[in-house]
Amino acid sequence: MENLEQQPATIPGKPVPTSLRAQVVQVLSHGILTGKYKPGMRLNESQIARELSISRIPVREALSQLQEQGLVQNRERRGMFVTHIGPREVDQIFALRFLLEGEALRLARINMTPDILAELEAIIARMEAWDGNLLESAALDLSFHRTLWKACANPYLERALNSVMVTLFAHKTLDHVTHDVRRWRLSHHRILLDAVMGTSGEDPQAVLQTHMRMAHTEPERYSNLPRKPS
Repeated sequence: MENLEQQPATIPGKPVPTSLRAQVVQVLSHGILTGKYKPGMRLNESQIARELSISRIPVREALSQLQEQGLVQNRERRGMFVTHIGPREVDQIFALRFLLEGEALRLARINMTPDILAELEAIIARMEAWDGNLLESAALDLSFHRTLWKACANPYLERALNSVMVTLFAHKTLDHVTHDVRRWRLSHHRILLDAVMGTSGEDPQAVLQTHMRMAHTEPERYSNLPRKPS
């Protein structure tokens, strides 16, 4: 393992972090999303520091930041663990996502800027050309939604979505689905953007419901929104 204090850790497609803590955050989140660190696995602070040839302080700071992002959980007297969420919690987070992101999409249509639209179009172009690994597809998926949330122009709503959704995206990233299924899911983002921009004439929330059902059978189960017929 390279010494992070001498050689910045880089992840393909990601900018080089400017601080040691940020580098450790990137390395650990990459490890979680690629399955090196499994859901429910304990993240030993001392061991990680030895592997990265750094002190424990930036590792501790990075783990604290990952806890805020929802990727790790602090279990009292036991330490930090990769977040593991059960089926009921997945249902509940999906329902909350349905409510929050539906509002974000309505606001995004009103507040969309040319710069953000250009970002979204560039991400979709990369999605349409994607033929890589699981991490790349997951990063593109999350990047698209984060950019779309940014367009809502409500930083509190954007922050709430990021807080809730990082855990769910990390959980869903480890789904064992085929390359073709991942490509199919990525291709649907064009349909979602067209609905947001009003070019397709479809209701954004209805398209969002379909979009989420591609990864979950009943995302509205714990909301008061009507369930879509099977």
